Amino acid sequence: MTEPVNVAILGASGYTGAELIRLLLRHPHVRIVALTADRKADQAVGDVFAQFAGVDLPRLTTIGELEIDAVDLVFCALPHGTTQQVIADLIGRKPSLKIVDLSADFRLADPAAYEEWYGHPHQALELQQEAAFGLVELNREAIRSARLVANPGCHSTTSILPIVPLLRERLIHPDQIVITSATGMSGAGRGAKEEMLFSEVSEGVHAYGVGRHRHTAELDQEYEKAAGRAARATFTPMLLPMNRGIYATITVTLEAGATAEALHAALATAYWGEPFVQVLPFGKVPHSRHVRGSNNVQIGVIADRGPDRAIVISTLDNLVKGASGQAVQNMNLVCGFDETEGLGQFALFP
Repeated sequence: MTEPVNVAILGASGYTGAELIRLLLRHPHVRIVALTADRKADQAVGDVFAQFAGVDLPRLTTIGELEIDAVDLVFCALPHGTTQQVIADLIGRKPSLKIVDLSADFRLADPAAYEEWYGHPHQALELQQEAAFGLVELNREAIRSARLVANPGCHSTTSILPIVPLLRERLIHPDQIVITSATGMSGAGRGAKEEMLFSEVSEGVHAYGVGRHRHTAELDQEYEKAAGRAARATFTPMLLPMNRGIYATITVTLEAGATAEALHAALATAYWGEPFVQVLPFGKVPHSRHVRGSNNVQIGVIADRGPDRAIVISTLDNLVKGASGQAVQNMNLVCGFDETEGLGQFALFP
C-alpha cells in the first residue's frame, strides 16, 4: 500500500485553494496536514468555505506557523510576486520538499522576460533554473523528476495545448496566430474588487489586458520552443459574466500545403490516449459547459472560409485544468502516482 503524502496548501482561502481542497479530499494517497491563509488565520475551513462544513481539516494558519518538517509537498496558491521568497525559504529549510506553484513566479525560463512582464527582477534565480513548466501533456518527463513545478496559467494552458503540436509539425505560420480567450470571473481571484462587483460585470462582456496580458509571455515561450524560431501571437482576453471556464477561439494561417483536416489529424495524433484532452470530430465546436468542474480540455478544428486559414477552439475549466486540477496532475507525476488519481470527476451538466 502506498504511504500517504502529507500536503500543505499555502493560500487556501482563495478559489484555487478551495478547489485544491475539494480535489485532494477524494485523493486516495494524500493527507492534508496544513492550510495557510494569513487574513483568515485561526479560522476553521468550514467557516471560510461552507461546502467543507463538518469535514475534518486543519485550521487555517499563517505561513510563519507552518511546520515544514511534517510536510512532503506544498501547493503554493499565492499571488505572483510573493511566492519566490516563500519557496526559497521553504526549500532552504527542507531541501527534499516538493513544490507545485500555482502562481506565475516560476513559469518563465528567461529571467529577463520575467522582469519585462512582471516589473521586477526575479528573486530566486537558482530555483528558476530548475523549475519544470507544468503542462503535463507537453512536458511529462521533466515534471516527473522535478522538485519545483510551475503550474501554467489558465489562459496559456487553453491556448498552448491546441497550438504547440501544429507548430511542431510546421502546419501553421508562427507569426499569424490570433487568439480571443474568454474567461469566467473566478480567474480574477476572490479578493474584493469594485470592477468585479455583479453590477459591474453582469449583462455585458469586455476585453482586458489588451496587448499586454502577462500570459502572453508563456505563449511566446512555448510557441517559440515548438516552432524553433520567434513566434508572436496576438492575444486578447475577455471577461464573461460566468463563474468558471475559458473558451479560446484561435485563428491560424496555414503553411503551404496544409489543410484544416491536416491540423485536426495532427492534434488527434498528438493527444491520442491522453486522459484529459479530447479532440472532437472535425468540424465539431466544443462547449465550455461540457468541461465545467472536470480536468478535461476539449479541442475542435473548423475550416475557415479561406483555404489558407483555420479556426481552432479550445475550452477548459479555469479552476481545474487551468489551475488546481493541473496542479494535482503535476503532483501525481512528481509523487509517482497514477496521473489520473483524484481527477476522475466528469463535467457538471447542466
